[in-house]
Amino acid sequence: MKLGVSTYSLYKAIQSGEMDVLGVIEWTAAAGGEHVELVPVGYDLHKQDGLAEQIRSKAAECGIELSNYAVRGNLITESEESFHAEIARLKTEVDMAVRLGVKLLRHDAATHPDTSIRHYRKQFARLTEGCREIADYAAGFGITTSIENHGYLLQASDRVLGLVDAVDRENFRTTLDIGNFVVVDEDPLAAVQKNAPFASMVHFKDFYIRPGDRDPGGGWFRSAAGRYLLGAVAGHGDLELAAITSAVKNSGYDGFISIEFEGREECKVGTQLAMENVRRLWEQA
Repeated sequence: MKLGVSTYSLYKAIQSGEMDVLGVIEWTAAAGGEHVELVPVGYDLHKQDGLAEQIRSKAAECGIELSNYAVRGNLITESEESFHAEIARLKTEVDMAVRLGVKLLRHDAATHPDTSIRHYRKQFARLTEGCREIADYAAGFGITTSIENHGYLLQASDRVLGLVDAVDRENFRTTLDIGNFVVVDEDPLAAVQKNAPFASMVHFKDFYIRPGDRDPGGGWFRSAAGRYLLGAVAGHGDLELAAITSAVKNSGYDGFISIEFEGREECKVGTQLAMENVRRLWEQA
C-alpha cells in the first residue's frame, strides 16, 4: 500500500493562495506521503502552460509518485452530438494523463438531477458505450480508467459494479471512495466489501452522521434520505473505519490510497491527522 494525498484535500490552501499544486507536492513529501493524486480544483492543467511538466518534475524532485488524475465528466447529454463531444473531451484528459506520466485516470460519468433507478437504467446503455470508448482509447497508453461512487446517480455500490461489469474491460475499474456510500444511505462497510475487489484507486475519508430529524445547524449537508452529514478527519467520524480498512486490505488491494479531507479543520492539519490515522489503521488491520 502507498499512502498519499489528493490535492483536493488542500484546495482551500490552493484557493487562498497559500500554496499552489507544486507546493502541495512538497508538503506531501514533508508530511510523509508517498504519492499525490491530482484533482484539478484551484488549478487548470489545460490553461496553465507547462504546468503538467512542472508537476511531473516537482514530483520527481520530491520523490513523490503521481498516482491518479481525477477529472469531471458527464456522459448524460441532451444530444448525440454533445455526447460524442464529451467523449472527445475526455480523451484529451487521457492525453493529459500521458503527459503527467500517470497510469490511472478517474473520470466522472453521470451528473443529473434525476437520480432514480429508473433513470439510471434508462441511461445505462449510453454510460456503458461512453466509458468503454474512453477505456479503449486509454488502453493504448497503458492507462486504467475508472468511475467513482459519487454524484448520487452513480454512487450506490451495485450501480457502480453494474457499469464496471457492462463495460467489460480489464482497464476499467472503480475509484473506491469508502465514505461516499453514506451519501446515498448505504452501509459503507458492506459496500466496500463488495466493491474493493474492483478498485484501481481508494479514497479514505470520514463523516459525522446525524439523524434527519435532528438538524445540527451550520454547514451540514443531507444524504439522499435526509440524514445530516459533515466531513471529518479520517478516524474521527462515525464510519467504522477500522473494519472498513480491514475490508480493503483483506480484499487483496495493495495499491494507492489517497486521503480526501473535507472537514472543518484547517486543511493541512486535517490531512496530516488523517494520514497518520489511516497508516496506523492499515498496520493494525
